Amino acid sequence: MYGNIDTSFKEGTSVPFLFVNNFKHMDLQATLQRIAEENLDDKSLFLVALKVKGTSNGSKISIIIDGDDGVSIDTCARISRAVANQIEMEDLIDTAFRLEVSSPGLDHPLAFHRQYKKNIGRKVRVIMKDDKILQGALVRVENQQIVIEREHQKNKKKKEVETVSLPFEEILKTNVLVSFK
Repeated sequence: MYGNIDTSFKEGTSVPFLFVNNFKHMDLQATLQRIAEENLDDKSLFLVALKVKGTSNGSKISIIIDGDDGVSIDTCARISRAVANQIEMEDLIDTAFRLEVSSPGLDHPLAFHRQYKKNIGRKVRVIMKDDKILQGALVRVENQQIVIEREHQKNKKKKEVETVSLPFEEILKTNVLVSFK
């Protein structure tokens, strides 16, 4: 059975984590988080999410990392090898496990202030806690809010640009939109 232990996305707190009850250590979350963060030797890299799922074939550990300048596949591979080695050395999991280290995909919402900043200028889709959905270009990231510019049709011939401030506390989820131009 899976359950959310921590779903906070505030910088400096634990990352989201799903815990499986059959591991021998209740502090596995903290240990895996420590190992992952220790192996992010570049200050521009940071941990976005850590998930552990149990299956009949063993366990799957997913580590999602991001960086202020993006994350290369070589970086993911290096971190994967280092984390796997430490899991084995510390004998943390006594069953077979699969380890995946990746950057957040397009379906993964922005979680940290740093992620918002690196996406300034890109189009985003913001779902508010009141279920309102807004789309526009992310133009500014401030301590308590983001600012987007969204176009809407004023009349048949003219589009108007509206600047909207969205407080973080009212945002449920923000995703970067893909542009195929």
